[in-house]
Amino acid sequence: MEKAIQDQYADEFAHCYGCGSLNDDGLHIKSYMDGDETVCRFTPAHKYSGGFPGFLYGGMIASLMDCHGAATAWAAKARTQQLPLARFVTASLKIDFRAPTPTNIEVEVRGKVTEIKGRKVAMDLTLSAGGKLCAEGSAVMVQIPSNKQEG
Repeated sequence: MEKAIQDQYADEFAHCYGCGSLNDDGLHIKSYMDGDETVCRFTPAHKYSGGFPGFLYGGMIASLMDCHGAATAWAAKARTQQLPLARFVTASLKIDFRAPTPTNIEVEVRGKVTEIKGRKVAMDLTLSAGGKLCAEGSAVMVQIPSNKQEG
């Protein structure tokens, strides 16, 4: 089986609550390449319900899109840079909520890179459940400088 993008991060970058393989309490989401897009599948438990029982709260939707976006940026840069590769952090995340997202059903998050410019990677993101679009948006991710003096 293909190795998840997050499982290729260097240990120093593997502590994120959403996607860090070394965070024992984290969600451990996994993203994979799927043609020219990336895909993440995750089944959120009922405990992540928002104001209405049985529907995912917006913060969790943002977390899933955020972590998947960082993985999308990393995978795009990994095609042109030698590993190990520094992680990406979020510069901008915009989400439009289109429909309630149920819990206890697999959601699919997809990312498609729209621009790479230096350390910045821009992308479009979608989140669907049961084949229905629930959220869509865009993100700009910035690669952590290899030399912390950069900036």
